[in-house]
Amino acid sequence: MTNIRKEIEDMRALGSLPPEDGADIDILKKYESLYRSVTRPVTDDEARILVTLFGPDGCFGAASALMHLIETAPGWPLKECLLNQDNEWVIELRNRCIRSGLIPLAEGEAWPLEFGRSSRVEP
Repeated sequence: MTNIRKEIEDMRALGSLPPEDGADIDILKKYESLYRSVTRPVTDDEARILVTLFGPDGCFGAASALMHLIETAPGWPLKECLLNQDNEWVIELRNRCIRSGLIPLAEGEAWPLEFGRSSRVEP
């Protein structure tokens, strides 16, 4: 990977966003500071890193902010970023791509009546 800014590397070094229950305030402040220092758009390589940072919940809105940052990548959607169907935020990124017409449903896949979990992306 190339074109990775220090702020993104530092976020990667912090690891996944922490869960809301029991989150360390100092870690949250570091994430916030790094997030705010990233100028938009992110590169495709940076988006590939950022998509791995989703934690088990919304982390006080940080996951939603991260999702919007990822979507600024010029090559978005990046199919390989949408394969982890075990994370609700990756599922939401994929569903947003489908709803906006950026990616089609997988063959034989029917969109659910509600905008919830949909089936996995074929690699």
